[in-house]
Amino acid sequence: MSGVATRPDSTLGMSLKGDVPEPSLPVAAVARRLGVAPSTLRTWDRRYGLGPRDHTTGRHRRYSPDDIARLELMQKALLRGASPAEAADYALRAHAVPAEPRARPDGSALMKGLGRAALAMDTSGIQRLLVEAIDADGVIACWDRVVRPVLTAVAGRWAHSGACVEVEHLLNECVLAAMIAATPLLGPARNARPVLLSCAPEERHSLPLYVLRAALARREVGTQMLGAALPVNALAAAVRRTGPAAVVLWAQQPRYGDPEVFSHVPRTRQRVRLFGCGPGWAAVRLPSQVQRLGALADAVDKIEAVAVGE
Repeated sequence: MSGVATRPDSTLGMSLKGDVPEPSLPVAAVARRLGVAPSTLRTWDRRYGLGPRDHTTGRHRRYSPDDIARLELMQKALLRGASPAEAADYALRAHAVPAEPRARPDGSALMKGLGRAALAMDTSGIQRLLVEAIDADGVIACWDRVVRPVLTAVAGRWAHSGACVEVEHLLNECVLAAMIAATPLLGPARNARPVLLSCAPEERHSLPLYVLRAALARREVGTQMLGAALPVNALAAAVRRTGPAAVVLWAQQPRYGDPEVFSHVPRTRQRVRLFGCGPGWAAVRLPSQVQRLGALADAVDKIEAVAVGE
């Protein structure tokens, strides 16, 4: 024969890697190699799934080199003081089989699914779809491509017929919970001074601010969230107490986009950058020291540059 066969042949108790045969071993041989009792190996298999991966019913148990390598990792972890469960978890993760790549969820399909789940008042379905959308493309894309079109459609149905107020409330609460869950807890932030996020006085549509906060936190930009309908005097007090790098005021409705509010932001020892964000500022002439922010994705970039680039 001109060479050694390169395909695995389990009938011979051998797994072949390239042209070099790598023998698999029975339980007794592996136990001797590791210096443990065969019953210990059986216990590790039963309790933690650290047995032969290619074992099938009716065949003798034989450990491949990969199986033995996992057991050796478990032994090392035990010698370092880990509990059996911790050592087994470490060994299994270190030798995990790579998962098949999952198909990327389609944004339009997620949007339609979210709309159906919302109309059905299916809370668990809404939550699952929001997690899928955030995992697929991040919080900003989830908001722009999935959540906002559904909220707009629900609001349109309410304006037309007076129905679906309960659907809008449920969806808002689910989105709020999803955005809070998607906001990582930061240790030291990249910015020395925080970014203060607030709605304009009397503006109660605060949901986009939570999307903005989640996106900034994922870039390790620290924020202070003050939420909906913050009175002018409270805004001034917050600026004096926190000395922020920037203040972002959100206005959803034009009637709440009053540029006069920016004149109440007190001067501090260090410069505070001012931003007007949201459609409520679109038709307003902002003071020269206030920068208008457009889409949330653009807002994240500009706020990050100001906060971190000080």
